[in-house]
Formats: sequence, structure tokens, C-alpha cells
Amino acid sequence: MTNAPLAIDLVPLFSHVTTWVFDLDNTLYPPEARLFDQIEVRMTDFVMEALGVGQEEANRLRHEYWRDHGTTLAGLMRLHGVEPGPYLDRVHEIDLTHLERDAALAEGIRALPGRKIVYTNGCAPYAERVVAARGLEGLFDAIYGVEHANFQPKPDRAAYDIVFGLDGLTPGAAAMFEDDARNLAAPHEMGLRTVHVAPEAAPAEHIHHHTDDLGAFLRRIV
Repeated sequence: MTNAPLAIDLVPLFSHVTTWVFDLDNTLYPPEARLFDQIEVRMTDFVMEALGVGQEEANRLRHEYWRDHGTTLAGLMRLHGVEPGPYLDRVHEIDLTHLERDAALAEGIRALPGRKIVYTNGCAPYAERVVAARGLEGLFDAIYGVEHANFQPKPDRAAYDIVFGLDGLTPGAAAMFEDDARNLAAPHEMGLRTVHVAPEAAPAEHIHHHTDDLGAFLRRIV
């Protein structure tokens, strides 16, 4: 019989952190909430109308732009000159009533020492709605959306430079929690501690930690 490996002591690995950066979608709520099922339908409808293409082509472009440009919006702006405001308003007009408040996650965030911010490729008003629906209102010092990065999306390094500059955080004293593994590459390069929040791990040199339970992971830090 072999002994199970001891859990890593996370406290000293995060003891230097004074700013905690959280992505929004599929990070501050679980993927099972399936908000993107609603958002993707609205994205496809917008692409169909903006570009005059059918549903199949709109779906293909939506995924292609996400893959190649970071977000569907970035591709629409760069290749077609689409204005971001109407797009962001439309795709985020979704139903959040099924989101559940998460007292354990709220307690974990509240216990973190230092500054706590949200940084999303969505827009800030949408992020504020999600934060409230999850029972996390009042826990964050700032909420930044893609509009704060001049509509440049993660994973573009320039987007992080802008948002982190606005916030005034010190990258070497910050940690980032994110569901999209590619969005942790630039933060890692900048010196942040990186945590991949997802059902399955995606081992990579730019990912320090993985968790499928953000609340439980935060409790191990403090």
C-alpha cells in the first residue's frame, strides 16, 4: 500500500501577492452555468446581420475570430470595422437568473489580503451583473472590461499592459485566475503567479497551478 502524496502548501507560494486578478466567465462561476450557450447564440446572430452571412458561416467565423484574434469582437473590428458598443450590448443581454450565489467563494475572496480586481474580455457592466448574481458584490476594488483595454482582448500582451497600468498593480506581486489557458501566457511572462481554473488541467510552462474548484483553492492560500 502506498501513501497518497501530500498536498502542496500554497501559502508560501502566494505570500508575496498583494493584487489578485480574476477573470469572469467560467472562472467566477462554473462552466455548468452555461452562460456562453446564450452568448454564442447572440454572437452568431450579430455576425449574421453585420456581415450578411448565413448561420453556418457566422458560426465558423465566430470561432475563427476567437481563435485568431482572441475574441470574436476583435476579429469583427479588425477585419470589418465593426463598432464594439452595439456588439457588447447585444451579446451580453442574457438571462442570469439561474446563477447561484456562492457563499464559500465569496468568503475565499474576502479573506485574500490586498487588492482584488476582475478583468474580463466582456464588458464591465456585464461583469458587474454576474458578480452581483454570484453574491460577490462589494468584494472587488475594480472591475475592468475589454473597453478599458481600448477593446484589445486577452491574450494580447498590449491588453494586459493597458489594464494593469490603469490599475497600478505590480506584476511581480500579483496572481491571476483564468479559465482560458492561453490567457495566462502574457501574465506569466510579466511575472504574475498563474492559476488555471478549469475542469481539466492543461499543463504548460506558463501555468503554475490548476484547480477545478476556485473557492477551495482560495481557502488553501490563506
